[in-house]
Amino acid sequence: MCTDKEKPPRHQLGPVRGLHSHPQPARPKTPTQPLPRHAAGRGGAPPPPPPQPVDKGPLPDPYALLVHDPIDLLSSLWHRAFAHPLASPFPNLSGYASRLDLWLLSYQRACAHATGTFPPRHAVPLPTLHCLLRLRAAALRRHHAFPWGASTHLLLRSPADPPSTVPISRRKLEARFADAPPPFQDRVVQELLLLLLEPVFEPRFSPKSHAFRPGRGPHSAIRSVRSRFAAYLWFVSADLTAVVDGLSPETILSCVQKAVSDRKVLSLLKSALNAPVRPGSVPPPEKDLDGLAKKRLKRKVLRKSRKKKVLNENEPKPDPYWLRLFFGFAPEQACHVPNYGHCGIISPLLANVCLNELDWWMEEKINEYFCPSKHDSIWKEAGDEGCHNPAWPEFVPSAGKEKTRKMDFLRFGSHVLIGIRGPREDAVEIRRQLMEFCERTFGLRPENSMVEIEHITRGIEFLDHVITRRVIYPTLRYTASGGNIVSEKGVGTLLSVTASLQRCIRHFRKLELVKGDRDPEPLPCSPMLYSGQAHTNSQMNKFLETMADWYRYADNRKKIVGFCAYVIRSSLAKLYAARYRLKSRAKVYKIASRDLSRPLRESTRNDAPEYSDLLRMGLVDVIEGVQFARMSSIPSCDYTPFPRNWVPHHELLLQEYIKLQDPKFFCELHKTIKRQEISSPQDDVSKMVWYYKVHGVYDDNRSLMKAKELRNEEVVNGDKQLLLDT
Repeated sequence: MCTDKEKPPRHQLGPVRGLHSHPQPARPKTPTQPLPRHAAGRGGAPPPPPPQPVDKGPLPDPYALLVHDPIDLLSSLWHRAFAHPLASPFPNLSGYASRLDLWLLSYQRACAHATGTFPPRHAVPLPTLHCLLRLRAAALRRHHAFPWGASTHLLLRSPADPPSTVPISRRKLEARFADAPPPFQDRVVQELLLLLLEPVFEPRFSPKSHAFRPGRGPHSAIRSVRSRFAAYLWFVSADLTAVVDGLSPETILSCVQKAVSDRKVLSLLKSALNAPVRPGSVPPPEKDLDGLAKKRLKRKVLRKSRKKKVLNENEPKPDPYWLRLFFGFAPEQACHVPNYGHCGIISPLLANVCLNELDWWMEEKINEYFCPSKHDSIWKEAGDEGCHNPAWPEFVPSAGKEKTRKMDFLRFGSHVLIGIRGPREDAVEIRRQLMEFCERTFGLRPENSMVEIEHITRGIEFLDHVITRRVIYPTLRYTASGGNIVSEKGVGTLLSVTASLQRCIRHFRKLELVKGDRDPEPLPCSPMLYSGQAHTNSQMNKFLETMADWYRYADNRKKIVGFCAYVIRSSLAKLYAARYRLKSRAKVYKIASRDLSRPLRESTRNDAPEYSDLLRMGLVDVIEGVQFARMSSIPSCDYTPFPRNWVPHHELLLQEYIKLQDPKFFCELHKTIKRQEISSPQDDVSKMVWYYKVHGVYDDNRSLMKAKELRNEEVVNGDKQLLLDT
């Protein structure tokens, strides 16, 4: 390393390649000088080793390698994985990883994340395809690890990063390296690994896991709670976030190796887990600010919002305000996303892979704990889960010895919810076994405060919904032995899943739309101060529609959505009162009506044209009224029963496709169609083609209908002619 005395003058250094410079061919004769120790990043972490040079042989023609449809390749991978889900580990993933078509699809997905647009397949230039070939060779080579988090010698650049050709000083270059985000090429490799690993692990996951999986989410989890957790008395609520964040690379790889045996994919994943991460590339955690700091930050954000920002050519368009507002209502269980090393978007999948061991362990415990009773009204046999009606009352819901003992669980990310129908001692034992299993399998024991035991009468909060029960007294009418109709009053419970109003108020207060807890007072919506009335109402209507869909399965859907509509409507009324100088909300409601659909104008002379004239000429936008201004317009709770063996729609289609690929099943299906004299779609198509050739229409029925229509027209025309003649 050269000292300060040995450094040449700055004008002799030449242009220093920056963070986002064009990739240049390496010079093997000139050794690359390592950066000084203080340039390694914050905290004194050692700099990543320089990447090994990629083979400089002649590159093949990329257009000759793009011969397959990537969707067809992925469909075949999903078909293979679901056809034999619990067989030996998946042997060959390198064959899929070496396909340039999948690398190009990964590049397109990464570009959609970086720029907000999905580039067409034919619009990718030839130099980018050559860079993808080099990136594929660097990721799949055996002897050297892939350079995760590289700052220089990038093999692929993001289209949103302009080339840097301006000479900069060494100090600025070191500062850029310390705070540089992860490179774009890492995102492309992560997209490829996600495309390959997700179909392998999806059929192996438990159906009671609902987070970070396609087709499943908070709504499926809430519906499962309503369907399967009726009559449970004790609940074990476990927060395993600390356990998931502290998983070691060895533990993750050991869980992955149970389903994947490809060495190249495992070595690439191992290098992503073990490669050092620059502290500057990780976003810092959010800090709790005091009142003065919040006011200063609010003024700073408000000053920035007043300035019109011109986006660059490839800069993604920011999310609209209503979407950012809805993201602020994300539950705590869904906010935390795990992150392991350089895995990035694969980290949630790896967390599910590790916690899948816990899921199947819980399945075994459920079968061991089940103890049926003949005196119970439901659940008399193993595997019987009741009638699956959300309105089903569980009569005399006691947990004594004469009742069936049963247990069920649900997992959303790192949060586990276990329902127990039995004494509290059983819940304590399950809690102890759960903590011991985490310590034995993952090497980490959750804290005692993170695993709680709660009774159903206190209410269990899960995904911003409160799970509790209501005591009901239904009237039972039945026919006695003598033929008399007997009516008796029964006692039972009904599972209630309601949205948490306090959580909703807390989210509104965090977004600075209300102040206060018990009696919240709406605040003006300052971010929409410089937007028109039509645009503001349209944005808030989209937000209210999304909130109504989010609380779709809550018993108090009308109440919670009505509260959200009240806050938004009052916030907009205060905003319009300040913008149009009307002094109070009452004057705004008087002019613009209850739903704020009438136009508001500034208090000036009335020589401007009417709003109806401007609307007819197309010079102004239509002002939509704020939705849900009345309680009758708010939809009720969706009580649609959840199917017992529910699977997402894409898995259902995949299972049907796998059945049709079986020759025996297809032959039996064909025989059944012939036996029951049911016409197949192919026969219908052939009939349509034949009738079209013969009659000029699609089928015989349509030809008869057309002939009847012609006859009726002739009769009507004849009658009209007779009337005219008379």
